[in-house]
Amino acid sequence: MTKHKLTLFVDIISPFGYIAFYVTKNSPIFKQCDITYVPILLGGVMKATNNRPPLEIKNKDVWIAKERKRYIKAFSIPSLPDTPQPFPQSTVTAQRALCAIELHRPDKLVEAIAALYHIFFVEGKPISKAETVAEALKGVLGEAGAKEIMGKVGDAEVKQQLQANSNKAIEAGAFGLPWFVATNAQGETEGFWGVDKLGQLVEHLGLERNGEPGLRALL
Repeated sequence: MTKHKLTLFVDIISPFGYIAFYVTKNSPIFKQCDITYVPILLGGVMKATNNRPPLEIKNKDVWIAKERKRYIKAFSIPSLPDTPQPFPQSTVTAQRALCAIELHRPDKLVEAIAALYHIFFVEGKPISKAETVAEALKGVLGEAGAKEIMGKVGDAEVKQQLQANSNKAIEAGAFGLPWFVATNAQGETEGFWGVDKLGQLVEHLGLERNGEPGLRALL
């Protein structure tokens, strides 16, 4: 039987991107899928699509913080109670490091994404700093491996990969994160935006829900 395919675009700065990553990585429901995680630069995607950061929108800035807390509670996601400060921060170095891993150590990409999300949203360390990125990657690649990857963040091929990934997200319909592209067993492909669309995503893919408690919050 053909396995369902799911692509999730990621940037470490996105609180809801972290939620989407954590759920798709850890929920038994999504073990039924072949999942591809693609590092992009969210700021570039938003600029290209003329989108605005939620924190710049009156009332939405307050609402989004409450919504985030609801989801981390519903899915039991490790997280600081509030977003790390200052917020937002630049993730150019982190996203380039992920692209370098995508190119040179693809077997470690998922672990690296998890480590970077954890050091930022759980430990609250500044993701904008290269030393924070290197610290997170040491636990995945070892000291020598992390040093090698950090030495590649300025390489032209890495910058081009990040741009290409971001363009791929835009071409797939993305204007913010989390953005999912899901192909079911019948070969039907749909795009979904937002953690609140996880229920629709599962329905489109035809996945067995297996009593996942967090999904009840989305019904």
